Amino acid sequence: MVRIDAQVHVFAKVSDAFPREADSICPADREESIEKLLAEMYAHQIHQAVLVQIGGTGLDHHAYLLHCLATHPDRFLGIGLISPNTPDPEAHMDRLAGETGIIGFRLFAIGGPRDPFAPMAVEEFDTYRIWKHAAEKDYVLWLYPQAADAHLIPYLLEVFPQTRVVLNYLGICPGKGKLSWDEKGRPHIDTSRHNPVGHTTYRLNRYENVVAHLSGQYAFSREAYPYRDIAGWHQILLNCFGSKRLMWASDFPWILGEPGYGPLTNIARELMPDISETEYDDIMGETARRFLRFPHLEYG
Repeated sequence: MVRIDAQVHVFAKVSDAFPREADSICPADREESIEKLLAEMYAHQIHQAVLVQIGGTGLDHHAYLLHCLATHPDRFLGIGLISPNTPDPEAHMDRLAGETGIIGFRLFAIGGPRDPFAPMAVEEFDTYRIWKHAAEKDYVLWLYPQAADAHLIPYLLEVFPQTRVVLNYLGICPGKGKLSWDEKGRPHIDTSRHNPVGHTTYRLNRYENVVAHLSGQYAFSREAYPYRDIAGWHQILLNCFGSKRLMWASDFPWILGEPGYGPLTNIARELMPDISETEYDDIMGETARRFLRFPHLEYG
């Protein structure tokens, strides 16, 4: 069966050919190349992957992502970045997508009333035009919003039920000030064990156009791999969404040093040991192949 890593990040050193925004985690002289990713995938029998943009929302910032997609069109699909403040979001989306291999866009915010009891005029949400255009053009929306925005997602799903939506990182949305970077240079999300935002995102299972990632365990767990303290979150997601709406992702490159790419390819078995072979195949690739419409790939 096909094996697909449903979220990875690659980036080049900052150059004229590949400009991007640099920061302390991705400084200008750091690179995590497509060749490095391919070596890990080959070593652990992962056939295809989703490349998620990192390093800025500007059109020029996507140069390395577009290069990788053009170089390996059968291996990768891409997710671009777009800001809720993009002046002409429709043009931004169309310039990046199309025949490039970019199939959708990642959002870190929704942009509506923080008070869940406030009147909800969906057309006034900051990202309304992005959702509307995604629905019209069949672009995927890749969601990783703040916890204060989580209650807004169902309102947009009701208006745009045809838009394919992927919930990042176990459906967990960071609280304000809860995102940091650990000593290994990996994201860390401070959240309670009962995962209160999950009560919102788990309910999104009633929308058939929503799937969720099984990824980012290192960022939430207080234990070393295999992160057994959050095994229950995985079982809840399986119960709510079913295997045909769950996708495994490694979150390369943050996991290379600890625990390593190889161990993460076994995380579904470690945390859900009772799943069937069919469920395992769904999570490890079949859901991503079908939902994201990966091209057919001949592999041995």
